[in-house]
Amino acid sequence: MSDQEIDRSDIPELDESFFEREPVSFPPPKRQLTIRLDEDILEWLKGQGRGYQTRINAILRAYYEAHKHETADHR
Repeated sequence: MSDQEIDRSDIPELDESFFEREPVSFPPPKRQLTIRLDEDILEWLKGQGRGYQTRINAILRAYYEAHKHETADHR
């Protein structure tokens, strides 16, 4: 199907009020570092396909989100 064939008649127009209501959020900045991983873990992550570094970040973020309240309690 080409772009011209797509029926967009039921999609409302976005006006300036949409952009005032919806906050824009950006992911936190990334920092480059060197990390040592067990070889089997790295091979498993790479075996999942492209984006293994993004997966490592997602795994660490999930752990962080699940445990960040514990860190705040120990300060």
